[in-house]
Amino acid sequence: MGGSIGWNIGRVLHFNNHDCRTATVCGMAAFFSALFGTPLTATLFAMMVVDVGLMLTVAFVPGFLAALIAYSISLKAGVAPTRFVMEAPPLDARTVVRTAVLAMCCAVVAVIFCQMLHFFEHEIPKLLPNPWVRAAAGGAAVVALSYLMGVGRYNGAGMDVIMDAVELEQALPWDFVCKMVLTVLTLSVGFKGGEVVPSFYIGATFGCVVGPLLGLPAGFSAAVGLVCVFCGATNTLVASIVLAAELFSGAGFELMALACGLSYMFSGYHSLYSSQGFRTSKLFSEFLQPKEEK
Repeated sequence: MGGSIGWNIGRVLHFNNHDCRTATVCGMAAFFSALFGTPLTATLFAMMVVDVGLMLTVAFVPGFLAALIAYSISLKAGVAPTRFVMEAPPLDARTVVRTAVLAMCCAVVAVIFCQMLHFFEHEIPKLLPNPWVRAAAGGAAVVALSYLMGVGRYNGAGMDVIMDAVELEQALPWDFVCKMVLTVLTLSVGFKGGEVVPSFYIGATFGCVVGPLLGLPAGFSAAVGLVCVFCGATNTLVASIVLAAELFSGAGFELMALACGLSYMFSGYHSLYSSQGFRTSKLFSEFLQPKEEK
């Protein structure tokens, strides 16, 4: 939505295509920043989400200013920034290894989320080609599953569940599966909604459950899961590292950065966004596609 607004403002102001792209970054950054209260993450995410491996650096200053302005307006409107209180374990060899294993598990979850979404977005329209029938049947299925799984727990943003996972170290073992199923179904039948917050939810609840099995604190593991599934699903490495710093006030920053890096590598070339391009290899110093002027 933010990107569309930015692009259309650029067209109204008669920007050329290159400047319209900068305007799009500004819109995306402002929207993300207003929602989550993370202006630097918002700017970096908008700069790198379209072409993985390349950053539209010319858009940093206008994008960051747009993000800061949107953040200020959201504060004035009474929207509290998203922040979590989390205590990280000591930085030692054992913790590093355990965090690395958790990060790789989160990468697998991110891949499953992406693959499920694209599979059902492709197959459900074949099964129900009429969009009205598809929306009605899908809506009925979402309502039925919501009642079976627990009304409210897997609907909406679910920030209360994420907070419980990170701060209270509480999550049900099936939370991440239920949220993934409902998110995929909702988007596949034609309804529109975000993928970012569901990735937070899926990652936080998965980490909260799996982390203790590896010997890590549940709250810290939920935080790792949140940023790692987001990173693996969106392929925005630097933005994910900065997100960890902004959401958790720098707690466990070195471990978070390592975890994001591993999730980025092990998630391969899968993405929530079908239009996302991969310009550089995740494993080797080489371009996957020639640089093109846009």
